[in-house]
Amino acid sequence: MSFSVFFTGLGMGLSLIVAIGAQNAFVLRQGLKGEHVFAVSLACALSDAILIVVGVTSFARVATWLPWIDPVMRYGGAAFLIWYGARSMLAAMRADEALSVSETGAARTLSATLLTCLAFTWLNPHVYLDTVVLLGTISTQFPGQQASFIAGAVTASFAFFFALGYGAALLRPVFAKPVAWRILEVVIALVMWGIALKLILAA
Repeated sequence: MSFSVFFTGLGMGLSLIVAIGAQNAFVLRQGLKGEHVFAVSLACALSDAILIVVGVTSFARVATWLPWIDPVMRYGGAAFLIWYGARSMLAAMRADEALSVSETGAARTLSATLLTCLAFTWLNPHVYLDTVVLLGTISTQFPGQQASFIAGAVTASFAFFFALGYGAALLRPVFAKPVAWRILEVVIALVMWGIALKLILAA
């Protein structure tokens, strides 16, 4: 186990997963309502874990068979991260981009909740780009240490989703304010641009 690679995977995983999106918003709202929090957090974390393992193991093999795919994905991933960071920075400048966490409604069954959760996860094309392509591309920088990278990225997913689900009630006073989301978006933008720069320089 390489702890430096583990923490790289942890950091990369967190930087990609904390962005405000439909999935995170759903987990947050479930946490605020106290409905099926464990099941929802576990479903999101396990889905991420499956995609991360597939991305890291399969992408490395494909890159060996098709040498041109690594630079294509590297620069394509960097371009996406630059765009993603710009989008986050733009969202930070718009007060109306703050997530509304005050939604209320009738309690849903566990099956209905899980179906919605899985739809947010598996029907979102960005999740494949984040886990399979981007993390898969980054992991090629650590030949022979992919297991440590996977462990770090999977740990990030489990830690984030369970912290978001169960910590939602504590975070409500903070993230009910648009300024909190703006600060988070700025941080996300800077992290995304930093990863993009690292991908380009490592080419």
